[in-house]
Amino acid sequence: MTFAPDAARGLRHVFVRGLTVQARLGVHAHEEARPQRVVIGIDLAVRDEAAPAGEGTDEIARVVDYGAVAATARRIASAGHVRLAETLAERIALALLTDERIATVRVSVEKPDVLEDVTSVGVAVERTRF
Repeated sequence: MTFAPDAARGLRHVFVRGLTVQARLGVHAHEEARPQRVVIGIDLAVRDEAAPAGEGTDEIARVVDYGAVAATARRIASAGHVRLAETLAERIALALLTDERIATVRVSVEKPDVLEDVTSVGVAVERTRF
């Protein structure tokens, strides 16, 4: 699935980029003992009831609130030690899919301070409402 807005399919693209948190993430003992910088990215394909030709009401209740999306990811990332970046990304994705307006979610989890000669390492997962 593409995350580009698609009026014909009634979808908009909502995203959160570069959400930086301190999380205990990884398989090594020092990663369990101390939080490290983790960068989360979220892309959502969200149903847009006003598409393709209309304009919806200018009310927060009709849209997915990206502040709430970020808060959900922050809460899950800080909830305790997680061994795998894949697991963290999946937990965030599944939590966001509880909002029935969200058709598909992609979550990336990056660890920028793991290898000194690379910008970051990480994973991206995608989950879809069926």
